[in-house]
Amino acid sequence: MRCLSVFRGSIVLFLAGGLHFSGASGQAAPPDGKAVIRGKAGPSEIVITTTNRVAGAIHSLKWKGKEFIDSADHGRQLQSAVNLDCGKPIRAETYNPTEAGSRDDGAGEHSSSKLLRIHAEGAELKTTVQMAFWLKPGESSGGHRARNEKVLSDHLVSKRVHIGHKDLPHAIEYDVVFTVPKGEKHTLAVFEALTGYMPVEFRRFWKYDASSGELKPMERGQGEQPSPVVLATEKGSHAMGIYSPDQPSHGFEKAGYGRFRFEKEKVNKWNCVFRVRDPQGIEPGEYRYRMFVVVGNLDDVRTTLQALHKEFKRP
Repeated sequence: MRCLSVFRGSIVLFLAGGLHFSGASGQAAPPDGKAVIRGKAGPSEIVITTTNRVAGAIHSLKWKGKEFIDSADHGRQLQSAVNLDCGKPIRAETYNPTEAGSRDDGAGEHSSSKLLRIHAEGAELKTTVQMAFWLKPGESSGGHRARNEKVLSDHLVSKRVHIGHKDLPHAIEYDVVFTVPKGEKHTLAVFEALTGYMPVEFRRFWKYDASSGELKPMERGQGEQPSPVVLATEKGSHAMGIYSPDQPSHGFEKAGYGRFRFEKEKVNKWNCVFRVRDPQGIEPGEYRYRMFVVVGNLDDVRTTLQALHKEFKRP
């Protein structure tokens, strides 16, 4: 189950040791999507794990013994996706390539997405994934039928994840490149450059106020607004925030950072969203976004967000 109410580099990343081939057919064997990276952050390590089950998307992130990701199906990861309009108004998730896989993959061990490349060493992870559509042909979301005619899309997403940024050990560098293929007609692309689905105990929602450098409780409600968001446990012992120097998207200055609470499904989420609109049709090719995921206790997250804002503050 993928709880979404809003949309849900050059690709030169190579497997360590090169591509591996099997059999006389010369077909490339799929890379092993199991990988672990780690980096020291305060009194503990941040440990990030990928799996074959979700095609190399981030299945787990732990710090001080606590799991920050609720990877129940193929939508609840730390992952990327894009929702496109096919030249018509966007209706739910009807043309929605998703890194970890499809809705129909459910809680199973198979992903409809295709991991093309992966490399993990020390504190850094790189992957390239050919994304599956969230819906299978003929399925519906929000009462609207899928616009895709196959399960595996031609859309690629590449990521570079590095634990630690300069002298900020609690900041995780997260660079994403979406590749929109030629031959598709879209006037609006909603890039969910990154989303994090978190266990229900991360129930306190905060936003970073750049003018004061402090965290402020978020008003009730769901959806996007322009300030970086933080989700934390009740006492603030564990928290995760998102910040991007690329925000906001031109023409969408009052949006960009979302937060959502799903009581029935017992999961909470944040996202970092970029939009590209062109009535003449958006260009195929690469769309790059730089982000920082911040992990620690609430004070660690606050001071790290302050430092990032200072580093990237625009004149």
